[in-house]
Amino acid sequence: MKIRIAIDGPAGTGKSTVAKKIAEKLGIDYLDTGAMYRAIAKIFLDRKLNPDEISEKTLEELFKEIKFDLKCEKLYLNGKPLGDEIRNPEVGKVVSKVASLKIVREKLTDIQKRLSENRSIVVEGRDIGTVVLPNAELKIFLTASATERAKRRFKELISKGLKISFQEVLDEILQRDKLDSSREVAPLKPAEDSIIINTDNLTIEQVVEKIFEILNSKFGRLVSINETNNCQ
Repeated sequence: MKIRIAIDGPAGTGKSTVAKKIAEKLGIDYLDTGAMYRAIAKIFLDRKLNPDEISEKTLEELFKEIKFDLKCEKLYLNGKPLGDEIRNPEVGKVVSKVASLKIVREKLTDIQKRLSENRSIVVEGRDIGTVVLPNAELKIFLTASATERAKRRFKELISKGLKISFQEVLDEILQRDKLDSSREVAPLKPAEDSIIINTDNLTIEQVVEKIFEILNSKFGRLVSINETNNCQ
């Protein structure tokens, strides 16, 4: 049995951590699509490309140089694993604009679909249930207030030694919400058949527990699928 689980939601809802834990418990693959958009945004910054002015031709040429792979739950760009370099505030400020570009979304959506083929996998992002995996066996949409999400992201960034104020984090969250939900291509919204979970007053463990309750009620008790994870 192959199970594809789509986890969507705005920044700071705990999608990445929740998705990782579910994948670990089931022994299946995990794909962070947000990391892919951040990686492209980092390339924009490194090459001083302006998302408001870049041409379709330049984007087409750029993607000829780009190859993503998913190996042992790690995402690789051109043979190198993605790390914290894509998580800095500078990337966060431009990623939504980069992600709103039609060619960027089309190219990465195609790659995400390819990476999710013929395997059980947990995929998280902002358009997984609506665009990337519209036929996923389970779709979850996580929500939380902007303030709560900013608190979580601020704590995470500070723990990594980044110097940033809470207000900067909150402003970034609000700006990303606005851009993600209003873009023309694949806007952030729950799929019609997704299950919405508000995480404001829940720990990560409680969210994972809720999702496993849903999985067990839908598919019977799942301990491990462990069909593709050969990384031990």
